[in-house]
Amino acid sequence: MTVLIDPPNWPGPRGLLWSHLVSDTSLEELHAFALRLGVPERAFDRDHYDVPETVHSRAVSMGAEPVTSRELLARLIAAGLRRRKLR
Repeated sequence: MTVLIDPPNWPGPRGLLWSHLVSDTSLEELHAFALRLGVPERAFDRDHYDVPETVHSRAVSMGAEPVTSRELLARLIAAGLRRRKLR
């Protein structure tokens, strides 16, 4: 099981900074982790969950591996789980 989370560097709603939560194993693993973390389904966007800075430390304490945004993207692509927006 490898769930990854990047630093909360992305500005988002409610004036908070946001992180991306992904799995480099499977979307099923990602959805199960997000459910245990209490992240709502509406936070899922194609291949990741957007999570507020208030959730970051809890995700790490539950086993998410903290990585840079660059590493998160590279591992998501390498796993074949990256889903780009259609133009």
